[in-house]
Amino acid sequence: MKVGDKVRIIRMDDAGGKDWQASRMNGVIGVIDYIDDAGQVHLEGHGLALIPGLDEFEVIND
Repeated sequence: MKVGDKVRIIRMDDAGGKDWQASRMNGVIGVIDYIDDAGQVHLEGHGLALIPGLDEFEVIND
């Protein structure tokens, strides 16, 4: 996984239903903008970061 890869969010952890923004991201397809020092994956145009091992997502190979 690297910057520029396209990913599909399968399920973001929504803290037991408390994080409505995370639950709205399920099914979203986006492009990786950057990966921060903590390993969180940030998509172009989206405010939330994917956390490997907590959130479920897949790299899409076109």
